Amino acid sequence: MSEPAPSTGPSVFAPWNDPAERPLIQFQNVTKRFGDFTAIDNLTVDIYAREFFALLGPSGCGKTTLMRMLAGFETPTEGYILLDGSDIGSVPPNRRAVNMMFQSYALFPHLTVSENIAFGLKRDKLPKDQIAARVDEMLRLVQLQKFAGRKPHQISGGQRQRVALARSLAKAPKLLLLDEPLGALDKKLRTDTQFELMEIQETTGTTFVIVTHDQEEAMTVASRVAVMDHGKMVQVDTPDRIYETPNSVYVADFIGDVNLVEGTASAHHRDGKIEIHWAEGKPPIVGTPMQPIADGTRCTFAIRPEKVHISKEHPEGKSNIMQGKIIDIAYLGNISTYHVQIPTGEIFKAQTANTRRIERRKFTWDDEVWLWWSETAGVVLTG
Repeated sequence: MSEPAPSTGPSVFAPWNDPAERPLIQFQNVTKRFGDFTAIDNLTVDIYAREFFALLGPSGCGKTTLMRMLAGFETPTEGYILLDGSDIGSVPPNRRAVNMMFQSYALFPHLTVSENIAFGLKRDKLPKDQIAARVDEMLRLVQLQKFAGRKPHQISGGQRQRVALARSLAKAPKLLLLDEPLGALDKKLRTDTQFELMEIQETTGTTFVIVTHDQEEAMTVASRVAVMDHGKMVQVDTPDRIYETPNSVYVADFIGDVNLVEGTASAHHRDGKIEIHWAEGKPPIVGTPMQPIADGTRCTFAIRPEKVHISKEHPEGKSNIMQGKIIDIAYLGNISTYHVQIPTGEIFKAQTANTRRIERRKFTWDDEVWLWWSETAGVVLTG
């Protein structure tokens, strides 16, 4: 008997790396102005079928304007938006293969859950049996079969969110736009619902574009994240690369927690590493740049708190060693973040997992401690 073929594991979903893949959505040099204000500034990006694409950024960065242009509520001042290869700039919202789920859910209070889901199908004058079958399919998808006859005020916030999602998906759009869809939910329910959203998106194969200012939400649900600032996409990449290899100080600082140290780079003799001179009389930080950096370049060293080790004993044979005193502790249950002040006055954050009960932990306020990290733990940024 022949041996079974070895498993190659699950396939990686990364159509943006495949030159043969055709994007579902293409923004081509899109600019949107409101009077003298430029909301979107010459933006070009591709979004692929079956992606869960997140637009992430602070208020006023342009993410909602971008979504409204996709929905058809705004038109580009310059440039083109293509959906499945066709320019949709002049196509009205109700004629696009696009649906939108609003933060407020916008459910009809006088209609039942089933009637809310069926509303768009009835307007399209589908046969009754097809409407009934589709509504039943959507109720099963969002696990609300038992609540089909209830009105919106008779169900919870999380259930109303699922009704709105089912109604948005009922017409099988090519693209579903989600505008801060979980903003009205409490943190625990929001976390649970994020995974439900991912499962529903994967089940239906619909392309989702979500607008959010919640970093954790974007990093959890998205196949790719676009970090936006002043109408531009500063970085578009997978969540792990956005976090581990930010392309600028803005992205490093916006996503998660980070220590940032400014200094001047000088060539280092080993393995393409550099030394960053950052404080008079202090040993330089040794880092590994993602690309060559010329001597004398001003740069910023960024390192995540969980990559900074903390100990009471001097770490022998390690690079990037600093001594300081714990001045604050943020206890978050599963992790603790220690704020350590070094003699120059800077505060470094180090994070540890709380694997022991609180009374058996090693560090407390005012302890003198040592910090250290490896030469590849941080990133060197020049932008």
